Amino acid sequence: MQILSSFTASLPSALEQGLIYAVMALGVMVTYLVLDFPDLTVDGSFPLGAVVSARLILKGLSPLTALGASALAGALAGLCTGLIHVKLKVRDLFSGIIMMTALYSVNLRLAGDMALLPIPRGSVTLFRNNPVAGSLPTGYATLIIALVIAFLIKLILDLFFKTRAGFLLRAAGDNPQVVTALARDKGQVKILGLMIANALVALSGAILAQEQRMFEISMGTGAAVLSLASVILGVNLLGKLEKMSLTFKVIIGAILYKISVTFAIACGLKPGDLKLITSLLFLFILAAGLKRKGGKRHAGP
Repeated sequence: MQILSSFTASLPSALEQGLIYAVMALGVMVTYLVLDFPDLTVDGSFPLGAVVSARLILKGLSPLTALGASALAGALAGLCTGLIHVKLKVRDLFSGIIMMTALYSVNLRLAGDMALLPIPRGSVTLFRNNPVAGSLPTGYATLIIALVIAFLIKLILDLFFKTRAGFLLRAAGDNPQVVTALARDKGQVKILGLMIANALVALSGAILAQEQRMFEISMGTGAAVLSLASVILGVNLLGKLEKMSLTFKVIIGAILYKISVTFAIACGLKPGDLKLITSLLFLFILAAGLKRKGGKRHAGP
């Protein structure tokens, strides 16, 4: 009963965090499922969005301006990864590792060489001290705002993938020859995809920073694994629901992932065991997906 009560009490927070991380998972979906690009830039672009958001909030700028600037910073990080891969011919995995490593120093410098950058309680953020949040039911403002943001991003992505640019992006991952046949540079299409993906990842970091009222230098550690786990969980679990969009499956996967972690902690595991929980859950999801698909690629659109 104690486990159940602890889990129930933590469930609203798990839903909020799941929706925030769903935005990051949607970005990773673009690189992993659409582009078939193992991008580790995520571990650096997530805290990049957080530190940019925190800095601008501390300077008195509006929360929405901070979100926009954070997404732009993430897009620039994705652009750098794409240029390293496409122009310098560096392998995709190494390109992400290079940018992830570089962004650690960039993030630390943006934070004023401080590992922790708190946002005062009285500051105006997306979730507090603004008319919209104040008009929402007490205790549910964060959940409602996170829900609206996640599904707004989902809608925008769904609409984008129906455009010519979205078609080319899908083709760059599945069949690059189609992109070439349409007289388009597949390298440029990859760069566009990486920019979109890392913009979403940084946006997620910015939202989390405003929700937690802080930036922490290590908050991006394991972001790629967390996002991949969310994507694979949603795709594998809901794979037979053909009428359900891929973006919705990813959002559900992120929520289920955070709920699973919350339940594990309610069962007695310590918060310090979070990385262990993440790795074991990811391993289980991967193993289950590979077994079901007979050892083939564990996830796909």
